[in-house]
Amino acid sequence: MAAEESTGGQTEYIQHHLHHLQWHVGDSKFMTINIDSVFFLLLMSAIFLGFFLYVSRRATAGVPGKLQCALEMVVTGIDGLVRETFHGQSKFIAPLAVTIFCLVFLMNFMDMVPVDFLPWAAHNAGINYLRVVPTADLNTTLGMALGVFLLIHYFGIKHKGIGLFVKEAFTAPFHAGGPVGTVLLAPANFLLRLIEEMVRPVSLSLRLFGNMYAGELIFILIAVMTLGSSLSALSTYAMMPMQFVAGFIWTAFHVLVITLQAFIFMMLTVVYLSMAAEKH
Repeated sequence: MAAEESTGGQTEYIQHHLHHLQWHVGDSKFMTINIDSVFFLLLMSAIFLGFFLYVSRRATAGVPGKLQCALEMVVTGIDGLVRETFHGQSKFIAPLAVTIFCLVFLMNFMDMVPVDFLPWAAHNAGINYLRVVPTADLNTTLGMALGVFLLIHYFGIKHKGIGLFVKEAFTAPFHAGGPVGTVLLAPANFLLRLIEEMVRPVSLSLRLFGNMYAGELIFILIAVMTLGSSLSALSTYAMMPMQFVAGFIWTAFHVLVITLQAFIFMMLTVVYLSMAAEKH
């Protein structure tokens, strides 16, 4: 794959790897679907569900196996964090947190696949473009963030009722002692509420997208170090060790990044839902 693209230079190589496999259902850019992001999102979801079903159906009350033990550590650890963070009563939060962490981690983990492997396989199958990290696509992260945004308001209305939910938008965070002060402070409270609500999905989506896009780009830049190199050139033997060391170091560091980003997305979701359930 790299050898074929090397004729177009490094710029074409990078642009090719950052181009999605797309389906245009209309003339507008908003009518374009990134098929590769959707495919790998669904694939990771199927792997997540299949793995949990496989382990749960073979779970034993005695000495657990390695897979069951690892899964129980993840579930109990996240459940403990949820109990400490979410102060309301809901059986939905812990399963949601487990799902978010595992699914985001699996999508992030696709960045650990060698940068040319799957695009090369797709190219041989007649597919010219393929990006394999769904969370490096802003459409994916923004879609998940908007899902969390809707959940926040659902939990707020469910725990407070529609009347108190709307009232808090005009009476918090600045509280007044009388009706005149409440009316005067209502515009400022409502403006701050709007800003707060807009920031949440933006921060959730951009944080995850920015980190994963940067990680994907660095892997591509490391691959470019020996792009089009020949075994007869002395520079090849100088760059290959540097490429190996750079790739190893970034891979080791990126394992922490993909795990941390999944954890942050999960924890912020739980915190936002906890804030929505609390009465101010």
